Amino acid sequence: MYKLILIGIGLWASRRVKDEADFLVGGRGLGAVVAGMSYAASTSSAWALLGFSGFVFAVGLSALWMLPGIWGGYVIMWVWFGPRIREESSRNALITPTEFLTANVDARAAKQIAALAALLIAFCFVFYIAAQFAAAAQAFVTNFQMNLGSSIVVSASIILIYCLLGGFWAASVTDTLQGFVMIAVAVLVPTLAVIEAGGPGQIIDTLWQTDSTFTRWSGGYSGFLLLGLVFGLSGVGIGTFGQPHLLSRLMAVKGDRERRNGFMIALTWAVLIYVGMAWLALAARSLALTPDATEQIFYILAEQLLPPILAGIVVAAILSAVMSTVDSLLLAASAAVSHDLNLADRFQMREILVSRIVMTGIVVLAVVLAVVLPDTIFNRVLFAWSALGAAFGPIVAARVMNLEPPAIARIWSIIVGFGLTVLFYSYGTLHLELVDGTINRFFTKLAHLPGDPFERLIPFIPAFLIVYFWPQTKATRGDYSASSGSS
Repeated sequence: MYKLILIGIGLWASRRVKDEADFLVGGRGLGAVVAGMSYAASTSSAWALLGFSGFVFAVGLSALWMLPGIWGGYVIMWVWFGPRIREESSRNALITPTEFLTANVDARAAKQIAALAALLIAFCFVFYIAAQFAAAAQAFVTNFQMNLGSSIVVSASIILIYCLLGGFWAASVTDTLQGFVMIAVAVLVPTLAVIEAGGPGQIIDTLWQTDSTFTRWSGGYSGFLLLGLVFGLSGVGIGTFGQPHLLSRLMAVKGDRERRNGFMIALTWAVLIYVGMAWLALAARSLALTPDATEQIFYILAEQLLPPILAGIVVAAILSAVMSTVDSLLLAASAAVSHDLNLADRFQMREILVSRIVMTGIVVLAVVLAVVLPDTIFNRVLFAWSALGAAFGPIVAARVMNLEPPAIARIWSIIVGFGLTVLFYSYGTLHLELVDGTINRFFTKLAHLPGDPFERLIPFIPAFLIVYFWPQTKATRGDYSASSGSS
C-alpha cells in the first residue's frame, strides 16, 4: 500500500511537469514545508536511522561529536548560503547546481568544469545510491526473508518509477511524506527502547559499569588524537556545502519567507532524528544487544518492542529514508549528466527523455555495485559525501562570499578537493603499497586517526585556499550585493 501511494504521487506530479525546469527544480515553487522536509529527509536518509545509530552503538558518546557538525551544516546552508543561491538561481534561471559553480566564466571553460563535475557527481552518487539500496535490502532480508538481489531490485524499481514519472515534484512531495514517517518512528522506537532499558539514568549507569570508555566524550583519547576525533567527526558538516541534491533544494524554494520557515522545519526535524537515534543506540547497548548488530539495532528493537503492524511501519520508515535520498540523488545526477553536458542537443532528443534515460542507467550501475561490492552504509555514504563536499563546497562558499574565482582556479579546486579525499580514503581502507615504505606507513597512520579528519576535513582546506587566494575575476565580482542589497 505504501509503495502504491508513492507511485500515485509520481502520477500526480507528472501532470505538473511541462519542461526541464519543472522536472529538475520543480518550477522553483517549493513551499516551506515541502522544501524543509524534503531537504531534511534527503540529507539524512538511512544513514541517520541505520548508519549513525549503528556508529553510536559501536563507539559510544564520543560519536556524538558528529552532531555539532551536522546541525551546523543545516544552519550555514539555509541561513548563509541559502539567500545567495536562491536569489541568483531565480534571477539567472539556473537549473542545476553545476550552473551555479560555473557562473561568470566563459562558455568554453564552463563546459570543461561542467564535464568534470558531471563525471564526479555520477561516480560518487553511484556509490551513494548503492549504499541506500543496501539499506533497503537489509529491511527486506531481515524482516521478509527475501534474498539480497531481489530486495535491491524491488526497492530500486519503485524509486525509479516515481522519479521517471514526476521528477523533482514527485521526489519533493514523496520526501515530505517520508520525512513525516521517519520522524514518527524516530521518536517512537527510541522512546520505547529507553523505557525498556529503565530510563536515561539507568542507561548511563549500566554503560558506565560495563565499559567506562563507552560513556566518555573523549572516547579514551587525549591530545592530538582527541583533536583528530573531534575535528574529524564534526567535520562531516563541511560536506554539506557541496552536495548537489541539497543545493538544488535551495534553488527550488519559492521565496525568502519560505526559505526561512523551511530552515526551521528542517533543523527541528534533524534535531529530533539524531537525538532519537543517539538514545536508541545507547539503550540498545545497555540492553546488551550483540556487538555485531550495529546497523541492525533499529530493526531488532522495533521487532522486540512493537506489535507486528507497527514493526511493519518501522520497515516502511527505513524504506522511506532510503527512497527520500535516492530520488534526490538520481535527479541531481541525471541533471549533471544530461543538462550540464547538453546531451539533448547532441543526440537530438527531448531534454526530459535524456534525463530519464540517464537516471535509469545510474540505477542499473548502483544495483550492480550494491550486489557485487557490498560495504557498510556508514562508510560508503561518508566517502561520497566527503568527496563531493571537498570538490564543490569551496567554490560554493567562495561565490557566496562574493568572490569570482577564474575557471582554472575552480578546476584545480575540484581536482585537489576530490583527489585528497580519495587519497586518504584509499589509505584508510585499501592500505596502498608504495615503493617507499616510510611514506606508506606515514600516510596510513594519518588515514587511521580517530574521526578520519584527513578524509573528511583536510581536503576541503587546500581546495578552498585555491579559490580564495587565486586572483579573482573583475567582470561580475560583487554583482549579487549590488542587485540584492546583501550577501
